[in-house]
Order: sequence, then structure tokens, then C-alpha cells
Amino acid sequence: MNKKYFGTDGIRGKVGESLITPEFALKLGWAAGRVLAKSGNKKVLIGKDPRISGYMLEAALQAGLTSAGIIPVLMGPMPTPAIAYLTHTFRATAGIVISASHNPYYDNGIKFFSDEGIKLSEKVELEIEAEIDKELKCVDSSEMGKAYRVNDAAGRYIEFCKSTFPSQYDLSGLKIVVDCANGATYHIAPSVISELGAEVIAMGVEPNGININLNCGATSMDAIAARVLEEKADFGIAFDGDGDRVMMVDHTGYVLDGDELLYIIARDKLRKGTLNGGAVGTKMSNLGLEQALKTLGIPFDRSDVGDRHVMELMKKNGWSIGAENSGHVICADHLATGDGIVSGLQVMSAMQGSRMNLHDLRQGMRKYPQILESIRYNNEIDPLQDEDVLAELARIETLLGDRGRVLLRKSGTEPVFRVMVEADESEEKVIAYAKSLASKVKV
Repeated sequence: MNKKYFGTDGIRGKVGESLITPEFALKLGWAAGRVLAKSGNKKVLIGKDPRISGYMLEAALQAGLTSAGIIPVLMGPMPTPAIAYLTHTFRATAGIVISASHNPYYDNGIKFFSDEGIKLSEKVELEIEAEIDKELKCVDSSEMGKAYRVNDAAGRYIEFCKSTFPSQYDLSGLKIVVDCANGATYHIAPSVISELGAEVIAMGVEPNGININLNCGATSMDAIAARVLEEKADFGIAFDGDGDRVMMVDHTGYVLDGDELLYIIARDKLRKGTLNGGAVGTKMSNLGLEQALKTLGIPFDRSDVGDRHVMELMKKNGWSIGAENSGHVICADHLATGDGIVSGLQVMSAMQGSRMNLHDLRQGMRKYPQILESIRYNNEIDPLQDEDVLAELARIETLLGDRGRVLLRKSGTEPVFRVMVEADESEEKVIAYAKSLASKVKV
């Protein structure tokens, strides 16, 4: 059954349009409250990133939840994975995050976590959608929920993050640039890393509601790469707006994506004898990752794009690590969702355990040139059914043969079509293939 409101990562869009309005957030809170209240547990956590529309949506969700008899627990600005963790530790029935992740400030979104700290099942999402279409009716005043705020949420999460870093190691003597994207990690990541002993040079830690992800963070790595070189830092680490993505920069200014971070973590677990099976990537993962893991004898499997799909395949295989090349890295032995801070700490642990710097640790993996083009398209025309697109796809696949691959997919959160081409060719040729195919999409 197709979902009407929920996408691949909750509900997301431009603020004031479509579903991202106070009216819809109110109804969503009420509908979710009615479904979640069936468990008998009336506690629901609400966290958000610092974008300005979060205040409006938080108030509307709170009103909807209380009208359904739910007790909202307001956590304030917190990373998405922090809400996943705290939902479980607070014994809440669910957690809600108000964030559009890596999107600009004028977008926002609402996503849910279950009491286990994982994304809600599609079954529960469909139940909520069925309630949304009903008439809103408040519970009796004697049964209404009463919201309260937790003031030490950040401190609790900082201690959890630190606990995932081996106690026999510390970061003393290291100079680390930390870019928080003016997002939800701004008051957490620098503290975690400095309390482990490092000298921290913080960037993107002055959110004003409209500067989230603006020329900073994991989706815009030029600034941190330049800062690492300028400060002669040992390395840099960057998060996106809600803190579930991580990218890193070595001392030469080279940017490591989720594929390379997954490789480093998997190899370190193999070295320590703690690797549980293999590693999960996605259809977008670089062929170089697959080949590097194969050389080490580590099994590798690909899921559909999306951290939910990565986690599902990890569970199916009984494996504990997986990642998207965009920087969603899941270390399920610590947390059942992508966590930028925790994943970054696992890379730092690998550096400490191997006594190697980040530059040397990545050398075992050679990335194929991989080009991703994103095109906003006309919703009325499905690029996957367009004859011009399919003809160009066939032409390029014939030219590549077994030396590369092409992946076409539609974004699950916005009208954007992704064209990915990678091959054992020059980067110029791969760029040409990608641009040629992208040019066939009707915008």
C-alpha cells in the first residue's frame, strides 16, 4: 500500500507549503498520538535542529499530541541520533525529530523513532496516515497530556557518545577541526571531542535559524578542508544539520566520504577480531569500496539507497556496520541508527589503535571516479519511463561494458532525479557520461 504523507525519511518539504504547515503538524501530532497511545505508554520525546521554523512546528506538534492524551517531552535542539538514543533510554513510546537534515533552512521535516530507537515501521506510518484523514477530536480534559522540558539532555548524550570511545585511548595531542554546520551538533560535538583530550577548532557553531548547512558542514566540505590546512590540524570532522551524517578531512585536505569511513571501521574491526560478518553499503557505494573489502576477505552487500534500507539489510544479514557514501554510517553495536559523532569516534579509535593517521588509514581503498548529477524534474514526467533517458542509458551502458555502472533513481524527499556514473575511466569521461544522461531529463 502506497503511503500518502510519509516519504523515505519521514515528512519533508518547504515550510509553509504542502505538508510543512502548523495546521498539518497539529493534525499529525494528534493522529500519531492516537496511534501511539494504544501501547499504554503516553511519553513521546520531541527534538529539533536549530532552523527557525522548528519553533512553530514544535508548538503545533505539542498541541496535537496533548490533545490526544500524550505527554510530550521537549528536548530542545538535539541531533537526530540523540533522540533515537534518548527515546530508548527514557523508555518513551516514540521520539519525534523536527529537521530537514542537510536541506536549506527554508525546508523542514518531521520524522519518528520507535521505542527501540529505530525508524517507525511502515505499518505504524500507515496507521498514522489513516488517522490523519479523520476529524480531530480532543480527549477529555482530564486525560490531556502535559508537556515538560528536559534541561540536561545534551549532557546525557555527550556522556553516551564518549562511552563509545575505548577507555584505553584518548585524543590528547591532536588538533581537530570540528564543523557542526550551524546545526544540531553545535553544542555537543565540540564538547565530546575536547573532553576526550583533543584541541578543538570549532566551526559552524553559531546557529541563527537561517544559516544551517549554509556553506558549511558535511554537505559543503571546502571550508573545513581549507581550515584544516590553514590550522595545520591533524584532521577535520564535519556533520550535517541534524548530525546523522559525517565526513572527515585528512591533514592533506583530502575529503573522506561514508564509503571510506566504512572501510576504515570495517578493517579496524577485522584487526581487533570484533567484525560481525560483513559490511552493508548501498547501490551508490563506490566499486572501490567493494573491491577493497573483498581484498580483506570482508563480505559486502548492497541495499537500496536510504539509511532505513541499510539497517534492514544489516539486520537481515546479522551484520553490525553499514553506510551510505553520503556519510550515514551505522555502527549498530552502539546505536541502531546513523550517528555522525559516534561513527567519527570509531574512526578516531581506529587511528589510535593502529597508530596511523587518517591519510594512511584510507590508502587501502582506491575509489573509482564517480559522478552524481542531481536534476530537478517535472513531476508530470517520470524520468525512469522517458524514452530519451532510457535510450541514452542503454548507449552509455554499452560503452562502459563491465568497466563501470550507471544508477538512476528518484529522490524520496524532493522532486530530484539522481544520475550516478562510475567507471574505471578518466574522471573527464565519467563526467561526460553523467552530464549527457542528465541532459535527457525533462526539467
